[in-house]
Amino acid sequence: MSQQHLRFALFGNEYQTKKSVAVERTINYLRAHGAELYIDRPYYEFLVRQSDDEVWCSGVFDDYNFDVDFAISLGGDGTFLRAASRVGAKGIPVLGVNMGRLGFLSDVLPLEVEKALDEIFEGQYKLEEHTVIKVEAEGEPIEGNPYALNDIALLKRVDASMITIRCRVNGEYLVTYQADGLIVSTPTGSTAYNLSNGGPIIVPSADILCLTPVAPHSLNIRPIVINDDCVVELEVESRSHNFLAAIDGRSEKLREGTKVIIRRAPFKIKIVKQRSSHYFSTLRDKLMWGADQR
Repeated sequence: MSQQHLRFALFGNEYQTKKSVAVERTINYLRAHGAELYIDRPYYEFLVRQSDDEVWCSGVFDDYNFDVDFAISLGGDGTFLRAASRVGAKGIPVLGVNMGRLGFLSDVLPLEVEKALDEIFEGQYKLEEHTVIKVEAEGEPIEGNPYALNDIALLKRVDASMITIRCRVNGEYLVTYQADGLIVSTPTGSTAYNLSNGGPIIVPSADILCLTPVAPHSLNIRPIVINDDCVVELEVESRSHNFLAAIDGRSEKLREGTKVIIRRAPFKIKIVKQRSSHYFSTLRDKLMWGADQR
């Protein structure tokens, strides 16, 4: 096996009740193979609290201050999304190790960690590029990261009635939604919030976005698929005079009348896949696609 000198950034879920064996396997493997390992500070502090032994690493980093060859996410898909938002436009491939439940993005099982890392060191892994979308709000700053790998949704407040969303695509009026919200989903996010609201499953390589209403007031409003180079403009009316913008689940409150613009980001997220990984088999395994329980 080729002994490349590689640098890794490690992200994890510091809210897990105990340190998984997958963490030890990952750290021990990288140390044995002469890699440099840098750990996100909150996760490093969590590991130190949970461990009786010293936690080996080459250093700790904060925020976006890391420069490595690969990023590793140890957790569920939520942890992966947070890691991807930190990677952003750096172009660093991300490997997701599933320590959660479903695991569409984090699809490497804990017992497969060494095998997946073997493929990285041998240069035999697969690399998928996934579309990212960006949200802008005219007149109001987006406080957090404006980029989403899964979806951006405009939603009513918890205690509010449905909202009215006027939608334009590339400057052309599409429709006015009266609903609890509207999801703009990438192919990656098609199996997440989009799917639970009746939207279609989209293969990751498709250059399209999907607009899916949340609990629409009218039965003749359906999801619609558009090219991912389209610009989506949304204006919201609400009895509460404000609404939520959920960016991969991170919510921000915006004022009624704010024009929200959603477009494709100028970069993609690179996801490391094992050679044995195939999208359609993942659908069958994770969603029991086509399973007949009769």
